[in-house]
Amino acid sequence: MKTGAKKPAWVVEKERGRRADARETVWLFGLHAVRDALVNPAREKLRLVVTKNALDKLAEAVAQSGMEPEIADPRRFDVPIDEGSVHQGAALEVRALDWGTLEEVCIAGAGRPLVVLLDRVTDPHNVGAVLRSAEVFGARAVIAPRHHSAPETGALAKTASGALERQPYLRVTNLAEAMEALQAMGFLLIGLDGAAEVTLDAAVAGAATRALGLVLGAEGPGLREKTRETCDILARIPFAGAFGSLNVSNAAAVALYAASRA
Repeated sequence: MKTGAKKPAWVVEKERGRRADARETVWLFGLHAVRDALVNPAREKLRLVVTKNALDKLAEAVAQSGMEPEIADPRRFDVPIDEGSVHQGAALEVRALDWGTLEEVCIAGAGRPLVVLLDRVTDPHNVGAVLRSAEVFGARAVIAPRHHSAPETGALAKTASGALERQPYLRVTNLAEAMEALQAMGFLLIGLDGAAEVTLDAAVAGAATRALGLVLGAEGPGLREKTRETCDILARIPFAGAFGSLNVSNAAAVALYAASRA
């Protein structure tokens, strides 16, 4: 590129997203989520607010982190989290994790050559549960679009039960482009669709030893048209009854189990 030449729009958007991520902070809450973040050396930790009772339970993790906790009155736990959040007397302000590029994580990352892609799944509880299942079944990453997806939040982290610190959660600028990049890396992309003719087991068996990407859409609308078109194959989870439906996190767990058996 010539000096002074205008950068392509996708490069500008990617750089803007990285700068936004660097500025963004997140409040994690709950003993489990806070403990796992405290002992994660990759997590940039900014402020720890705990009650005396919570500090006693987190003493080892706090010592390992080297942080100086702020002791809060349990009756006035003044941190910017949603009212009614079950914080258990512990909250930690952090910066979002930087897992690296799609290629770094999906080609050379830890775990099976298996990833989960979420198309506009915005409920943090669903995404947290998917992260937890992805960790259990050894997936390399959970991938979602930067916009119209659940960001890294305290509610997501609490539902993930520590998996957010260990399971890469990659938010990409364009999901279809990320899918095409995965296909170029050798991944076979299986989109879950209740109306598909092929069963999930058959699709997984047909993949043989190839790396797999499981693509799931939001409850209700399902996969967007462009996402469906980019998948290599559409498959359904068969139900025993005349009517059956799983929420997206349960469907992800079933799909991950099926893929892990291959």
